[in-house]
Amino acid sequence: MQITEVKVFLKEGQDKKLKAYATLTIDNCFVVRNVKVIEGTKGLFVAMPSRKMKEPCPKCNFRNAVRTKFCNQCGSSLPQTEPRVMQPGDDMSRQSEHKDIAHPITAECRDYIQKKVLEAYEQEKKSPSPKTNNVGNASNAGNVGNLHEVNNANTYVKKSTTVEEDNDIEL
Repeated sequence: MQITEVKVFLKEGQDKKLKAYATLTIDNCFVVRNVKVIEGTKGLFVAMPSRKMKEPCPKCNFRNAVRTKFCNQCGSSLPQTEPRVMQPGDDMSRQSEHKDIAHPITAECRDYIQKKVLEAYEQEKKSPSPKTNNVGNASNAGNVGNLHEVNNANTYVKKSTTVEEDNDIEL
């Protein structure tokens, strides 16, 4: 396996833990989107794309987020699962609320992905990029395809970094 391209979308407002989103292209034929670059207590790390877990309401079967106390559809009280005893450094509470959509199987593959994404992130931070909030402006209409808007308050500038290396990982 070889990561052939990494596109980094810097997050504006660098005071938050989420620093950027990335899109990986593997072997020029498979894409993984919504990889996150996050500032943790021990430095930057890469989080794979995930989705929030949901549980059905026993009364109306509406799918509510895990650990919700009341149903968002019918308002009835939801059964609460017993919290598991947490050990120091254990982050299972966060893991049980989200489930990875795509993730590496081996530590070697995870390290390789993290190395490539963080290299592209650092390179993107160093490169000057035009920032604009005029997504709907007619004078900027030709550039709309180059922007990725997340929430109405944040605009990301699309940049790509092509990775060329002969280090293949066999899975």
